[in-house]
Amino acid sequence: MMTTSDAVNDPAGDGSRPERRLFDDSAAGRARSVICADGTERTIPPRRWRFVVYSAMGLAMFFVTVDIGGDSTILVDHALTAVMAVLGPAVPWVVVALVLLGTVRPFATGSWRRGPVRTGFALANIVGLGVAVCAALGYYPGPLANPDIGPFLWEKLGIPVGLIVPVGAVFLALLINYGLMEFIGVLVQPIMRPVWKVPGRAAVDAVASFVGSYSLALLITDRVYREGRYTGKEAAIIATGFSTVSATFMVIVASTLDLMHHWTLYFFLTLVITFAVTAITVRIPPLSRVPEVPFEGVEHLPEPVSRGSRVAQAWDEAMRALAIAPGVVRGSWETFKDGVLMAAAIVPSILSIGLAGLLLATYTPVFDLVGWLFVPVAYLVQLPDPALAGKAVAVGIAEMFLPATVVSGHESEVLRFTVGVTAVSQIVFFSALVPSVLATRIPVHVGHLVVLWFVRVMLTILLAAPLAHLLL
Repeated sequence: MMTTSDAVNDPAGDGSRPERRLFDDSAAGRARSVICADGTERTIPPRRWRFVVYSAMGLAMFFVTVDIGGDSTILVDHALTAVMAVLGPAVPWVVVALVLLGTVRPFATGSWRRGPVRTGFALANIVGLGVAVCAALGYYPGPLANPDIGPFLWEKLGIPVGLIVPVGAVFLALLINYGLMEFIGVLVQPIMRPVWKVPGRAAVDAVASFVGSYSLALLITDRVYREGRYTGKEAAIIATGFSTVSATFMVIVASTLDLMHHWTLYFFLTLVITFAVTAITVRIPPLSRVPEVPFEGVEHLPEPVSRGSRVAQAWDEAMRALAIAPGVVRGSWETFKDGVLMAAAIVPSILSIGLAGLLLATYTPVFDLVGWLFVPVAYLVQLPDPALAGKAVAVGIAEMFLPATVVSGHESEVLRFTVGVTAVSQIVFFSALVPSVLATRIPVHVGHLVVLWFVRVMLTILLAAPLAHLLL
């Protein structure tokens, strides 16, 4: 049966759009015909090499660690380093420009009127803009002069996140446009759907977080959701259940906690516990109550039901996606624009909401009080110094790295290990993840995120502490 695609044909692969495409749905893209500008019809080869070459390039950029100049990290990080080297002294001002865009845009589009939360974040962005300008000038007034507050926010979060999202977005098209998500999705569907209630293609998001960046993984999730390939509930589960900090940042946490001699155990146990906690949270409120509906105005594109050979079906689905894929230039440009807008929305919130969290953690007893909520469970699993453990995990809602600083140097390896796992598995923190999620169209609210944080921390302690006692 011949079906007409709304997508615009790009036979040259360069982003040009001279023809309208027809493709044979039953042949899964094995043969394609196009109607040319002069009205004639001709057949276009499926160019299957794009699936292999572009997917391999995308996997290499996000999942292959390479040692360059003594720095061993993924290629996207190396690309970021190269961009920063080219920009040189202009780096801070590029980030300031992003913050300015993110501050002005809600007022220009009127989105600041969409409820009190949006209004609050829009006003907070103004504070973030002031912090960005001061930081770019090297001026840290008052409490911002504390190295763990102003310089930390700007140098460890603001600049890296502000640049990695647009830079990484350039290469996201290679992962999401040319059939890789469909191919992997069909293969892992038997695991993802029963355990985590998400499509198989969500596996790409999960891996992208662990080896790359949660902000880039959220960009993938938001883009796929707005294309109709995730429902709102699926996107919410992925955003709050798989969007962890990267493995490279986990190295920093483990090093701070003096756990590098247990690195392999720490990494894999954190991965297993994080996904085990997610398997529980998808079955209880608030995630269980998120509507199972597609993005507004977009038709939902569910994953196909497997029939016959799963590998053959995975290939067919990849070819269908390839048949309507844009050229690599146009695809990368579209994801780059999305990345710029997301970075512009994230960084001002990091510099304002994140700042508020750090100030509360440093100068007030708020998190000491919140920490008492976790003391009973810390006592139940026999963690040493339950009061300190409670405060450590409580402060994680402000910034995920803070728990490591609270228990760093403590004599109990079990306590340090448990806190280190919890800092990653909690996923939700206000200095970056919360603004990142709210910058998307994923249907999750601040209240949902706070409840999820609390539940995830409780469950992680219950799972991690006994294993730490057993294995260390």
